[in-house]
Formats: sequence, structure tokens, C-alpha cells
Amino acid sequence: MFLYLLALVVLFYLFRWARELPRVGDKASKYVYITGCDSGFGNLLARHLDKLGFRVIAGCLTEKGEEELKKACSANLIATHLDVTSKESLAKVAAMIKDKVRERGLWAVVNNAGVAVPSGPCDWHTLDDYKFMLDVNLNGVIGVTLSVLPLIKKARGRVVNVASVFGRICVTGGPYPVSKFGVEAFNDSLRFTLAPFGVKVLCIEPGFFKTSVTDSEIHIKNVQTLWDRLPQDVKEDYGVEYVHKSMEVTKEKVSQMSDGDLMKVVNCMEHAVSAAWPRKRYSPGWDAKFFWLPLSYMPTCVVDYLFLKNAIPIAKKLQ
Repeated sequence: MFLYLLALVVLFYLFRWARELPRVGDKASKYVYITGCDSGFGNLLARHLDKLGFRVIAGCLTEKGEEELKKACSANLIATHLDVTSKESLAKVAAMIKDKVRERGLWAVVNNAGVAVPSGPCDWHTLDDYKFMLDVNLNGVIGVTLSVLPLIKKARGRVVNVASVFGRICVTGGPYPVSKFGVEAFNDSLRFTLAPFGVKVLCIEPGFFKTSVTDSEIHIKNVQTLWDRLPQDVKEDYGVEYVHKSMEVTKEKVSQMSDGDLMKVVNCMEHAVSAAWPRKRYSPGWDAKFFWLPLSYMPTCVVDYLFLKNAIPIAKKLQ
């Protein structure tokens, strides 16, 4: 029986491997709109797709990001200013894209733009912290998608949403996992809605990679900023040792857990854009495949036990 099961597993992966090899043709006529191209995954994806021959429209928040991307890529790439939290910015870029693609439509949009701070225990945050991150990580994804959806439908193209393993399991406080769970929900609802139109909706769920999202220095400064503004009673609940230990763990663990090979994620994005038969979900990173995602299927009591057992102790708990 075991050998039969093993043979079935091997056949399944061989079939999937063969099925996922073919790529779409006529790349020179296919426009791909990418957000968050100043650095990280978005920047690398824009360069990679440009080399493959796609017509890339790269949304950057800064002029520096635009200029550096233009210098590194071919004349076919269009780098443009984009603030995903601004309705005016979204409309302006969407109008420009409509003028470029005309009747052929937009082949793909890759919703990559996102932020990871402020991030900390839930009661260290204000409602404005949640609003800020949701505006970028969730409302930005929704806004960008809706702004070009008629063009995507016209091309029978793709929507690629970058979520996170923390959109599948929540082991941290603050607005980040809330925003990523929201992206997962939007992705799923959009996938069902657009299927009758021949549009494919795909999700990338990376583990830990070395980008600004996992930059330990940024997170340490974030912890200090959040701590400094806390009311005295909340500080007493947690204690100064909690803050120091949080910073130590961030400095040691985050960098150790983060994979430096960003192309693992970029290759998944490229496959979602260019494969004739893309996957519904991609989980780049060994930590995603063998730890976070399996953990997300565990009973809640098991997840709680594992993380509360290793949680940083608070001051009141020690009394």
C-alpha cells in the first residue's frame, strides 16, 4: 500500500512539473503592472520580466526608485510614480495604462507594495496604526486591482497578490497579520468572481526573506518607538525587560530565519505571470513549506502551546 501511495505522489508531482513548463507567447505585447518597485521583490521582478521581454509598468513611491529602475532596464520599461493609498495616484496610473494597452488590455497586475511596521503587541497600537497599514497592505491591493480590472478582463489576464505566511497563521500582534489575512480573503473572493471571465487570480505567500519587511534594525527602532509612546500603566504591564528581550530576539532570530535568495519569490511571481497553467498559490521559502503552512493546519491549541511556551515573559506574569 505504501509503495502505491508513493507512486501516486511521484506521478502527481511529475504531472504538475510537466504541466507547469509551458509559457505564454507574444510577451512583447503583454503589459505587466507591478507595485512597490523601489526595492525588494518588486524591483527584482520588474528587472526580471523586462529581460524576458514583457512590457513592464513599474510603480515606484520615490523618484530615486524610478530613476534607478530606468537605468537598469530597457527602454520598454515604464517607471511611474505610484502611491497605493492615493485615489488620485491610482486613477492617474490607470489612465496612463489604459492609453498604453488600448484594445489588447492589461495582461497582469502584481500587487507587491507593502509595509511591515508599526508592528508589536496589539495593545501597543492605536487605531491609526491599523488604518495606516491596512491602507497600504490591503486597501492598496484592492484599490490597484479595481482601478485596472476592466483592462485585465479585456485581456483575460492575471491578478497576482502578494500575501504572506502570516496571512495563513497569526503568531504576532499588531496590524500586519490582519492586513495579510485580508489580502487572502480578497484574493479568494476575486478568484471566484473573475473565473467566468477567464481571469486567473493567484497568490504568493512568502516565508521570511531578507527585505525591508524583515530588516531587524527597522523592527528594533519600531519597538523602541512604540514603547516610548505607551502610557505608563501599559509599560508596567510588560516591563522594561520585555522590551530589551524583544529587541534581542528580533536582532538574533529574524536575520537567522530570513532567506537571502529573493529570486525564490521572484521566480514564483514570474511563473504566476508567464506560465500557461499557473498555480493558485505559491509558498516560496523552506520555512513557509515545512513550518508555517503545516502549522496553519494544526489545531489551535497546538499552535497556542508552541508559541506561548516560548513567548517573552511579561512583568505581571512574573509577579
